[in-house]
Amino acid sequence: MRLLEGQVALVTGAGGGIGGGIALRFAALGAAAVAVHCRTSVAAAEDVAARVREAGARAVVLRAELRDEDACHRLVREAVEWGGGRLDTLVNNAGVQPVQALAGMTAEDWRAVVDANLTSVFACTQAAAQLMTGGGSVTHIASIEAGHPAAGHAHYSAAKAAVVLHARSAALEYGPLGIRVNSVSPGLIDREGLAAAWPEGVRRWQEAAPLGRLGRPEDIGDACAFLASPLASWISGQDLVVDGGVSARPTW
Repeated sequence: MRLLEGQVALVTGAGGGIGGGIALRFAALGAAAVAVHCRTSVAAAEDVAARVREAGARAVVLRAELRDEDACHRLVREAVEWGGGRLDTLVNNAGVQPVQALAGMTAEDWRAVVDANLTSVFACTQAAAQLMTGGGSVTHIASIEAGHPAAGHAHYSAAKAAVVLHARSAALEYGPLGIRVNSVSPGLIDREGLAAAWPEGVRRWQEAAPLGRLGRPEDIGDACAFLASPLASWISGQDLVVDGGVSARPTW
């Protein structure tokens, strides 16, 4: 399948994990060019870019600190210039997920997470919408924690809940320009060392998930590719939950 034939895409936080999986699925599904953003993980981002090229797409690594509004706008401009003056798809994936109790959390701690997970989404989306002159697709990576918070994640969960509503608000305002905005809310996504570091949590997830496994980065990549493709041409302002069915599990 070449769902994304010829598209130019920018994926933030694509140095590994979910972001890398998204970039690779875009290349595999026909995107012509994928800009791979990272903040500090340059070596990992270069590895993703190399694999994107192996899949047949052009790739470039672009660095930016997305807590900085100007850097967000600069990143998008660089991606558009590299893409030959066009950008069809933006995936706002970059973010952080620290664990910290509310007791003792400072406003600075709060802002650091909100800026990384929410303000960056606002700024990158705004910048992309100004340059998507022929329309396009924007997808935010949210989380099932937007509706089901975990202890120690108050700042993260609040930011992700706002990300979902930002997508809906942006869909309302940018729809007349031909720009669709949606969000994807992943459940627990596997990564190297997770089972060893958190065996009890992984076991509980596998028992709770009707599909019986953790997610994979490519699962989120497939969801993003669908939303960026012509198959989703009449879908905007929606949140696509990709969690193996965990959200269907009753909690009482």
